[in-house]
Amino acid sequence: MSDEGSFSDWVDVYDSLVDWPSRLAREEPFYRRWFQTTGVRRLVDVACGTGHHAAMFHRWQIEVQGADVSPEMIDRARQLHGTSATLQWAVRGFEEPIDAGSPFDAALCVGNSLALAATPEAVERAIQQMLAAVRPGGLVVVHLLNLWSLPDGPCRWQKYFRMAGQRGELLVVKGVHRSGSMGYVDLLVMTDDRPPRLESQSAGLLGLEATDLESAAQSSGATRVEFYGNYDGQPYQRETSVDLIMVAWRDAEHGDHHGERS
Repeated sequence: MSDEGSFSDWVDVYDSLVDWPSRLAREEPFYRRWFQTTGVRRLVDVACGTGHHAAMFHRWQIEVQGADVSPEMIDRARQLHGTSATLQWAVRGFEEPIDAGSPFDAALCVGNSLALAATPEAVERAIQQMLAAVRPGGLVVVHLLNLWSLPDGPCRWQKYFRMAGQRGELLVVKGVHRSGSMGYVDLLVMTDDRPPRLESQSAGLLGLEATDLESAAQSSGATRVEFYGNYDGQPYQRETSVDLIMVAWRDAEHGDHHGERS
């Protein structure tokens, strides 16, 4: 997940919010299924954060480009996973054109990154760029937290832990809540200074609907769009699904780049 700029100052905290081995093990069968079905050999992760998904795909012998708008996130990705001829990193926002010389087989924007876009129009442009970056018949995957499963109002506190950060010992509390059609990731970080210093941040999440994503994908050249409510492949249910996952395929009959219109 990328924050499109929101968590650049707290890269170490961001990385500690996720149990990466457990998460990747849970999600791996989902991605293997679609990558094998679609014949994915080259892939771009357009909001890669610190690069854990990109590195997993690279271990599968897939050529991967990981991109993120945050130079700090990309620096951490390089430190954690290295760089090679088949694992490249780029500083780039997900609305920007993806120039890789030749089309990818798949493009991903996962970990709730797309909901951090500034406007619904920015979401549409990001989906345009992903579909324009893949070959005819190529795959686009978008993963979001399904905000509509959250109650309207109260914060759901999810994590509470201590960690050794770049600024010393930290106490971290993370929650998420919905207010009407918007969601928010709430982060509290207390330092071990004397006296302790409390920092807080709340990143806004667009309340995106499956119909919004489907319309953007279809107008950008997708001829097949499917939705899932989790990485086990359960059907998406707006009121109860934890996740909102879109899997879309670019029109295999035409080679023009639909995302390159004005």
